[in-house]
Amino acid sequence: MIRRTRVAKTGEVKVTFSLPQSEPAGSVSVVGDFNDWTPGKHVLARRANGTRSVSVTLQAGSQAHFRYLGEHGHWFDDGDADAIDADGSSIRA
Repeated sequence: MIRRTRVAKTGEVKVTFSLPQSEPAGSVSVVGDFNDWTPGKHVLARRANGTRSVSVTLQAGSQAHFRYLGEHGHWFDDGDADAIDADGSSIRA
């Protein structure tokens, strides 16, 4: 699941990436142009509601490309993204 929340003071958009705790198993990070495609920089953390999530802040109206990276080099896309192509998922903030 991807949730967008406008930050009133700055006009930026907080984007929260969320996945079930157990699918896929192991550690997962969101990797994209917002973090220079650096694995491990935005690791999804376990939440009490049975999910794991991480948030990033983007400029309103910007577009971001990303993918998830799981254990053992398992790359995957988010079906809730605005678009998915050969380069991965994309969202508009």
